[in-house]
Formats: sequence, C-alpha cells, structure tokens
Amino acid sequence: MQHLSSTGKKAVKINRGDPDGGEPEPHVLLLTGAPGIGKTTVIRRVAAQLGAKRLRGFFTEELRERGERQGFWLVSFEGERRVIASVGFAKRHRVGRYGVDVAAVDEATPLLAPNGAAQVYLVDEIGKMECLSASFVAAMRMLVAGQTPVVATVALRGRDFIADVKRMPECVLWEVTRANRDVLPSRVAAWLARREAFTRRDAARANDRGTAKP
Repeated sequence: MQHLSSTGKKAVKINRGDPDGGEPEPHVLLLTGAPGIGKTTVIRRVAAQLGAKRLRGFFTEELRERGERQGFWLVSFEGERRVIASVGFAKRHRVGRYGVDVAAVDEATPLLAPNGAAQVYLVDEIGKMECLSASFVAAMRMLVAGQTPVVATVALRGRDFIADVKRMPECVLWEVTRANRDVLPSRVAAWLARREAFTRRDAARANDRGTAKP
C-alpha cells in the first residue's frame, strides 16, 4: 500500500495489489479530485484511447444555455443522453442549486448491468447526484463485486457510498490534479492493460491446475 500524489508527497491511498499472485489486483480504479479539475475529461480521453474495447457505462456533460451552466446531461458511450439535473427541475431532490431527476438516473443504470460482452466499464461519476438513486448505488456495488475492470470518477468529498467505495479492497484510488491530468489517460490505459494481463495469467494458472489433476 502506498500513499502518493502527483508531487510525490504522501496524499492519496494507492493499493496496487500483489502482482505475484498473493493479494488479488484491484479491478476498480477510482479517480478523485476537486470539482472542475478534469475528471470527466480524463474518462473521455481514456474512452478514446481504448478505441475497439467494448465499453459500457456513461459520462456526464454540462448543460449550458447562453454560456451558463444550467444542469447536467448523462451520456452513454452509445450516444444516448438524458438530463439528470437542472436549475429548472423541482427541488424535491436537490444538490446545490440543481434539482435532480432521480428517475432519469434510475433509467441509466442498465448501462452498468453485468454484460458478458463488456471489456471495461467507465463511469463518470460516483457523485452526490447519482447516489440519490438507490438503483445506481446497487449497480455500482455489483460492479465492484464482479471481475470486469471498472474506471470510475468519484467525488472528492461525500458520505455514504461515496466514502464507502474508497475503502473497498477491490478499489484503487488515484488523485487527478492539474499537474497529472494530461498524462493520466495513458496511465489509466496502462493500468487496464496490466489488469488484462493478470486476468490471462490467472486463467492460465487455473487451466494448469485443472489439467494437472489425476
């Protein structure tokens, strides 16, 4: 277990697991950082770098009118989009000045459902708006409990699932900063490649054990 930041100072927990097979390598990479630091941009650049990989999940995008932010879109990697928060929505469910359409978040959770064709899940983000949806939290817990690699952004601060997921042994936490955000997409892609190599190694070991039985 290491504590590192982009400056080399002790800051954010990074648990890389045991590459020699003792402790399993975490399969969920969490990206955290201050609001506006570029977490969504990192996720979108990772998606672009992965190219042919079969992606599932979504990212968020600002909804702007006359140059001012009025809410947020939730956008799938297939191009489907829905508004999940707006200053014009009823404030029954509210985060800051935005009303949140929890039903719209619920409707997006099938994008996180187990899918044998998915090679990677990208999720932007595990935030206060999304966590108002019990369906979203349940879907994320299922992904964490699974084996398919997941890269997700997570709010820097928050209670309940936002805090819980950062402590889960299946997860590794990296901090996005102005100093590292331009190189992080390549580092995330390298992390995913390492995960894929470990998966192949484990499958080969399991096959060897099976063929070695009398």
